[in-house]
Amino acid sequence: MRLLVCGAAGFIGSAFVRRMLSKHADWEIVCFDKLTYAGNLDNLLPVAENPRYSFVRGDICDRAAVDAAIDGTGSVDAIVNFAAETHVDRSIAEPEAFLHTDILGTHTLLEAVRERGIGRMVQVSTDEVYGSIDSGSFCETDRIHPSSPYSASKAGGDLQVLAYYTTFGTPAIITRGSNTYGPYQYPEKLIPLFVTNALEGGQLPLYGDGLNVRDWLYVDDHADGIEAALLHGCPGEVYNIGGGNERTNLEITQIIVDELGLDFDATVKRVADRPGHDRRYSITCAKARKDFGWEPSVDFEAGLRDTIRWYRGNPDWWGKLKHHDDFADWQKRWYDDRD
Repeated sequence: MRLLVCGAAGFIGSAFVRRMLSKHADWEIVCFDKLTYAGNLDNLLPVAENPRYSFVRGDICDRAAVDAAIDGTGSVDAIVNFAAETHVDRSIAEPEAFLHTDILGTHTLLEAVRERGIGRMVQVSTDEVYGSIDSGSFCETDRIHPSSPYSASKAGGDLQVLAYYTTFGTPAIITRGSNTYGPYQYPEKLIPLFVTNALEGGQLPLYGDGLNVRDWLYVDDHADGIEAALLHGCPGEVYNIGGGNERTNLEITQIIVDELGLDFDATVKRVADRPGHDRRYSITCAKARKDFGWEPSVDFEAGLRDTIRWYRGNPDWWGKLKHHDDFADWQKRWYDDRD
């Protein structure tokens, strides 16, 4: 199988590439990425010498660039789209980029699949499109009710996928993953931000009362769920890919502080909650288990501690990201406003 993986230099995309090349000796993967601030070719260094790997720099909103990436390989059997703007905080401050990439970019890929007769597309989405839920869990047929510009842009992309399937029969599938963690995650997200701040002797900016709940999924489990949907999912269907590990942000923070041997009160800085902060996300993954037997395998506490140790052991990887002007300026502007 030959895949075009869009957003391949990002956190989940690069994990998928590394894992699929390891698991499938007959797969070839063309990695396509714009290399924005969160796209990092260092994430793909472990496979850079693999003859079944190639990289093309480009924007999924640029149809000519997408076609060139496809034509450069002779054709592709499927497209897996990880390319997206994903950080909620940035979407609140700078929403336009999210609309451009997450909606227009998805449309561009769907057009390529439709016009070129590509056999399958997997749109990697998020559980955040469902919005917050007080009790119970969302299933795939529940209404979507996004709360942030980020989740609204992802919902817009999802609706494009479903419309193309209904109107044109485009063989596309949607996966909606829960909060994902693991090595190589850009350090603006909660777990890597808190771990790397702590390792540098900084404070951990905890929003509000810290009781917002998220379902956590280890990145390799997420990659395997996307693989299962690619191979066994039905076109036009949505599949939730969740970890079954609901934790409050406060609980996550406590584990990080304990693992690093720090004092909670001295390390954690309470900051004003962000606007529109969803209280709880929860999804049921019964459909993925039933349709193709996927379920997560990594124990959450063990996975989180392994992740903390990875960041502790790889300061060169995250250090140059955190001390880049873009990251430093963004963090100062955003968290200073929360004081």
